[in-house]
Amino acid sequence: MTDPYPGKAPPGHHRAVTITDPFLSLSARTGRFTYGAPRAAGLSEDGTRLLLLRSTGPEDPVDRLHLLDTATDHERLIADPAVLVPGRTGHRDDLPTVERRLRERTRLVAAGIGTYAATADLAVAVLTLDGRLFRADTATGSCTELPTAGPAFDPRPDATGRRVAYVCDDALYVTPDKAPLSPADGARWGVAEFAAAEELGRSRGHWWRPDGGALLAARVDESALPRRYFADPASPGEPAEDFAYPQAGGPNADVQLWVLGLDRTRVRLRWDDAAFPYVCAASWAGDDEILLTVADRLQQNVLLLSAYPATGETRELSRTTDEFWVDDLPGTPARLTDGRLLTAHDTPEARGLALDGKPLDTTGLQIRRVVGRLRGRLLCETTEGDPADQHVHLVDPDGGAPVRISDGPGTHSALAAADTLLLTSADADGTRRRLVLADGRELPLADLSAALPYRVVPQLARVTELGLPTAVVYPRDHVPGRRLPVLLDVYGGPGFQAVASEPRRWQLRQWWADQGFAVVTTDNRGTPFVSPDFARAIFRRFSRVAVDDQVTALHALAERHPDLDLGRVGVRGWSYGGYFAALAVLRRPDVFHAGSAGAPPTDFRQYDTAYTERYLGLPQDNPEGYAGDCLIDDAPSLTRPLLLVHGLADDNVHPSHTLLLSQALTRTGRPHRVLPLPGVTHMTPGGVNEQVAQAELAFLREALGLTD
Repeated sequence: MTDPYPGKAPPGHHRAVTITDPFLSLSARTGRFTYGAPRAAGLSEDGTRLLLLRSTGPEDPVDRLHLLDTATDHERLIADPAVLVPGRTGHRDDLPTVERRLRERTRLVAAGIGTYAATADLAVAVLTLDGRLFRADTATGSCTELPTAGPAFDPRPDATGRRVAYVCDDALYVTPDKAPLSPADGARWGVAEFAAAEELGRSRGHWWRPDGGALLAARVDESALPRRYFADPASPGEPAEDFAYPQAGGPNADVQLWVLGLDRTRVRLRWDDAAFPYVCAASWAGDDEILLTVADRLQQNVLLLSAYPATGETRELSRTTDEFWVDDLPGTPARLTDGRLLTAHDTPEARGLALDGKPLDTTGLQIRRVVGRLRGRLLCETTEGDPADQHVHLVDPDGGAPVRISDGPGTHSALAAADTLLLTSADADGTRRRLVLADGRELPLADLSAALPYRVVPQLARVTELGLPTAVVYPRDHVPGRRLPVLLDVYGGPGFQAVASEPRRWQLRQWWADQGFAVVTTDNRGTPFVSPDFARAIFRRFSRVAVDDQVTALHALAERHPDLDLGRVGVRGWSYGGYFAALAVLRRPDVFHAGSAGAPPTDFRQYDTAYTERYLGLPQDNPEGYAGDCLIDDAPSLTRPLLLVHGLADDNVHPSHTLLLSQALTRTGRPHRVLPLPGVTHMTPGGVNEQVAQAELAFLREALGLTD
């Protein structure tokens, strides 16, 4: 097969041709060192075959579908976008709107084949390209285009692979039928609403019954939601794009679940959806049972329900309750094959597991995710000791001590089926993927991505009496005794760990260090994987704990690292990190002397329901907390240089957040800078991230009085 885009990105995918810095240029060309790396791996139920997506090399963004036979160690190309759709542009505007938005929700930047779905034996895989639907026979490698009612989204094969369900224009279809399976009642069918896809970890909205006779489908009514609008100022003659957005304190989408029979029967599943409006997960446990996970609005109560598809009745199997919020633990709640119920079991110090309410032995571990089963035990991703590392353990459901199967420090993750294990290990020396088979053989999984230009070993430490995880990265040519300005590279918010032994995230930080900074990163309270108490310290107020922890950590690090010059401290971040960067220079100008704030949510009253209310509660119940975390009223106090950066097509943190703060700063006569990014979303793909870094560097050099 020939590469349709030799040596260049496909049309419609940005290439940062104006980037002159060698590292930033390489980062842009290689998709931040991800092009060519395998992703979206899936094992057959017997563990003998593996499907994966991968491009042809480090500067090719177009992912293709491959099949690896573990018995022969032979890999075959199954689906190539250049063959299936000759001459395709690959432009994101050619995607159905619903798919383009879901890619934003799931942070998917790859071109070519974004996702696929397959039968349990991987004999059949289905996928879409620019809204066209294809069915692949993996045994022969043949791909057939299936006729659809229009641009298709999220195809799913039945157990046999003979029928495919897909969404078109918010209706659910099943091939080869030309009429929709869902009723035309004004709702959206078969899709995940914004809150589910962005905040609750559910990105799909329809599921086949095992026997293929019916589908479980989400019905999403967004008529009560306010609309958000995006006008492209570079195209003033084009109408604004809009979509429904669940704003904190306001209405959510009305989500129902229905069993739609291919014989046109319809049964609605019924639970107290007024009290438990969020559908976090759904799956078929058999032809006669559906398992649902639902949560109340503040996510302090999460239920696992058993539903009877014939009648729509549900019954409660388990309830998880927390006075703060129930933190999502992927893989739970769930029913094991022997009928026992697996749930999270939290203490103030640790995240653990319980079966039928009885805690399992996970001593010394923080459970991050339950991946599945392997050799009769629970396969779990964990923290053991240093929270910067992620390990893989086997946890005995019958009470035995856990066994670690990952080696050495780093970030380890896993996938398993039958007795086959795919183990991915990442550390300062790069990322390695290997299949461990039932007979003990190990097969490496080919990785065609670019070698990381820097080998970064950050200086890690737990500081203050809180044990805050921190890291310091120095310039590679640093001479001890030479004082350096400090750059705080921060996130600081719930759900994301910045200090982690994942090598790609340290590449840009090393570049920043090599520009003449000591780069400091701290995970303040509120971030995950240290302990439940550590994460819950932000309950009903974001800003106070984050600022206090970052400042005390910075001073503690300065005592350990005398070359940190706390008289010249810049701060940068994106999303919640952008919020913190603006917060830092507004409220602690005595510590932070310049800030670059990317896509900051400046007023959480304007952010979404599921995320914001989980931590801050309802605005009407916690007005002081929301007001205390809002940055708009701080505008008159700005005395330090501030750069605000925002993509004007950002449908996660709407650009109005930055514009409202800029408006308040302008009205109060506070000088600041704004860098708008027309047509750019929250993810800043295609070299935009690197272009922004160039602009930030110029700003911080000037703001901190640095010279070349």
